[in-house]
Order: sequence, then C-alpha cells, then structure tokens
Amino acid sequence: MKPTVISAEALFEAHRDSLRWEWIAGHAHPERRFDEVAVRDAQSAADLVGYLNYIHPYRVQIVGRREVRYLSDAVVEDQERRISRIVTLEPPVIVVADGQTPPEKLVAICGRAEIPLFVTQESAGHVIDVMRSHLAQHFAERLTRHGVFMDILGVGVLLTGESGLGKSELGLELISRGHGLVADDAVDLYRVSQTSIEGRCPPLLINLLEVRGIGLLDIKAIFGETAVRRKMRLRLIVHLVRKETMEREFERLPYEPLYEEVLGVKVRKAVIAVDAGRNLAVLVEAAVRNTVLQLRGIDTYKEFIERHRKAMEQGEK
Repeated sequence: MKPTVISAEALFEAHRDSLRWEWIAGHAHPERRFDEVAVRDAQSAADLVGYLNYIHPYRVQIVGRREVRYLSDAVVEDQERRISRIVTLEPPVIVVADGQTPPEKLVAICGRAEIPLFVTQESAGHVIDVMRSHLAQHFAERLTRHGVFMDILGVGVLLTGESGLGKSELGLELISRGHGLVADDAVDLYRVSQTSIEGRCPPLLINLLEVRGIGLLDIKAIFGETAVRRKMRLRLIVHLVRKETMEREFERLPYEPLYEEVLGVKVRKAVIAVDAGRNLAVLVEAAVRNTVLQLRGIDTYKEFIERHRKAMEQGEK
C-alpha cells in the first residue's frame, strides 16, 4: 500500500536536527498535508519538491538565494504580485534556504494563508536532496514479507520458505560467517524507484533474531556493530523448499533465471532444497555469487549449452 499523506509538522520534526531549520510562519495549520491527488500522480519525489516554480502546484517550494532576489528586487506592486501568486500554488510547505532572510511580505502572506514557512542556513540544493530522499521513502509503495533479510557479500538477500525449515538458523549461520542481518521474521519492503526495492527492519525487531530453542538473540550485542545493517536493496530471493517439493515443482537445471515480482519489480530468485547433510549456508553463498555473475552478464548455464553445442558439432565432423 502506498501512503498518500504526510503533515508539515511531521516533516519539520523529522529534519529539525539535520537541517537545523526554524518554523517562522504558518503555525496556525501545523497539520497541513500534501495534496493526495498530487502525491498519487507524482512519478517520483522530484515532483514533490523543487525550487520556486509557478507552473507546478502542490509541492514543497524551495526559495534559495536567486528566488529571494527575484521576490525582493522589484517595485512594490510586482513584489506583492509575485509573492501573492505563491498562495495559488497551495504549497504544503515553503522553505527559505541558503541562509537567506525571507521577505517580510512572504512571512506575512504565509501567516495569513496558513502556509508553514521554514528557514534554514543549509544550501537549497542540500535541502532538496534531503526532502526528496525523505519523501521518496515515505510515499513509496510498501509491503511486509515474512522471511530473513540479509546482506550477503554486499547483496541484499531475502530468505523465504515454509515455517519450520530453519530460515532463522540459516541466518544465524550466515551471520557467524561474517554476513549482516537486516531483519528477521518480518521485513518491510519499499519500492524506492521504478526498478529498486529497499528492505528495512520494523522498529520493534531491530537487531533481533529468533532461534527456536534459544529464544531472541540481540545480534548487535553478540556479534558487534558489523553484524547488522539498517537497510539493503533487495537483489535476490532465496526460497527454501522441502526435497519432495523441489522434485515435484521445480526443474533441476532451469534454462532461464527465475524471478519473483515484488511491488511490480522483478527480483531474481533461487530455490534450494532443504535436506539432511546439506550445507545451506554454503549453498546460499554460492547462489549469491552466481547471481553477481549473472548481473555482470555471465550466464554459466548458457555457456554450458554453447559448449555442449560445439562439442556435438565437432563430433558430427
């Protein structure tokens, strides 16, 4: 589900420390929200934040050094007209950046129109980058998946499968081999761009891994800072199945790479059978290394088929 609202107050509090901004006007409507239609129609966060622009309404208007000069360096009538036009844009927030002092008429009109006006010493470009990143994550389509999400060899890997197959135990084994945990049991997945899915841990479960018979383990406390990650891009799904399921439903050597669609994005998938005596950690690492090769354009199976074809041609001669 994709959220469609965020208040000016929530935006201000989220970056009060990082952007060191002040709220100087428009306090009467702190819950002012982004226009839901504009959010739904936006192709990306870039559509929701930008420099002062009279063409694009309903977005955070950033007023930098040039924009302040444009609003100030004019005769009184033109200045009032330029500033008054901002109200027709219905911005959820106006941010004056670059350490500029907002024109008095802008402060006054924001107060009357109940438009939150923030002022910061940070550069306008930096404010835009921070706001776009924040809004991209906030408004991203999202879902929660059951599984263990890990950083394996720098690749975001989601371990899935039926309950009782030992996903958490496998995660613990991989952590002991130097890989990192993002989330256990529940993973929040966000579509942060047209082709990227980002996975994060729900706040309640951060750093925790549940192992049957032992209970909850604080991975950060046991293995140290390097054993946990805050977030990763999802690049591979490793699905664990029972041996009989593997034999019944999956090919031994699939001709084409497997994919699973997550939030409209195709993610590579590997299926591994769980059976006594198999070293699943080694198999998962091998699947990750193979995926990295495939992403680089190296397909071992196709190379084998080509080698086989050439061998047959030579045998016929």
